[in-house]
Amino acid sequence: MRALIAGAGIGGLASAIALALRGWEVAVFEQAPKLTEIGAGLQISPNGWRVLEALGVAEALQSTLFEPEAIEMRMGQGGAQIFRLPMRGFARDRWGAPYIHIHRADLVGALEARLLGLQIGAIRTGHAVAGYEQTEDAASLTMADGTTHLGDIVIGADGLHSVIRTQMLGADTPRYTGNVAWRAVVPIEALGALAPPPTACVWVGHKRHAVTTRLRAGNLANFVGMVESDIPTKESWRAEGHRADAEAAFDGWAPEIRAILDNADVLHHWALFDRAPLPHWHEGRVAVMGDAAHPMLPSMAQGAVQALEDAWVLSKSLEEKATPQDGFAAYFRQRIDRVSRVQKGSAANARLFHHAHTPGRWGFYRPMGLAARLAPNAFHARQDWVYGHDVTGAG
Repeated sequence: MRALIAGAGIGGLASAIALALRGWEVAVFEQAPKLTEIGAGLQISPNGWRVLEALGVAEALQSTLFEPEAIEMRMGQGGAQIFRLPMRGFARDRWGAPYIHIHRADLVGALEARLLGLQIGAIRTGHAVAGYEQTEDAASLTMADGTTHLGDIVIGADGLHSVIRTQMLGADTPRYTGNVAWRAVVPIEALGALAPPPTACVWVGHKRHAVTTRLRAGNLANFVGMVESDIPTKESWRAEGHRADAEAAFDGWAPEIRAILDNADVLHHWALFDRAPLPHWHEGRVAVMGDAAHPMLPSMAQGAVQALEDAWVLSKSLEEKATPQDGFAAYFRQRIDRVSRVQKGSAANARLFHHAHTPGRWGFYRPMGLAARLAPNAFHARQDWVYGHDVTGAG
């Protein structure tokens, strides 16, 4: 059986590995001329790490990942700590796997190496997918240059503006969430005493929030800021913004945030979009996954993780069912309720993080901090449904 996969991002590469481990021949088509170092920091929670272990890439990430000491929340203005919950070591004890930070390029590189170790030549860069065709017995991908590649199934892992999803479900316009994002990566040594804490830290504010993490074994500070805006900017990870605009968006914030903005070589700036849950993710021998099926806000740090879960469930469903059509239907049934809940939770977190208006901020957040101190186990329990979920069946 041969699988044709559109998109060589995290979801596409993970799907290819999962299928290759089950005996499929795979071909991954990526429009970019090469897999380059784009994006920035990712948080991989225990439910995602278990998939990486099952795919055989976890070991390759050990030298570059960072395991945060804790998850914490601070006020954006002033930096006062609202709560802090242990994570290093604790995550493995409670959920059976660590909670880690990783540079997207390092994860993509490890996935790429693993796939090519299983099947040489499985990744074809410089191939822009234009559409698909299928019969009852086969499926094919057509490239922008008119060439066609034949297989047994097609998987659309081609992101928010998915060509595969558009052909399957018709053209539509993704919903602007009312938020734009900033991101930057800065060497820790450039920040000195103003380096952010070695945690997964959410800095909350009025109609905006920021998250700081550490990457590359703790040597880089990663910053992502989300700001409510009536006017969307360009939707692209590669788009750059102006330093003055970023500094204005976080004017008066804690010195750790200001130091990152002041020392960043590049500040990327893009609009955040999502879609309502789709009625189906498959049509015959063709299916979509990851952002092509269920884009979400980054406020639960689950976008990449849910794509990893998709990849494992999709491959397992194809293995267990008699036909690809039945396999894709089973994959959708198993995934739709969970990812819809994560989508809703991500949107709810964004609202929670943006509540810190000056007059009533402590009245809103103090009970949360008190609960974390008095009943940390109950606080962690709220994440059990996310972090404790194991699609691999290993735990």
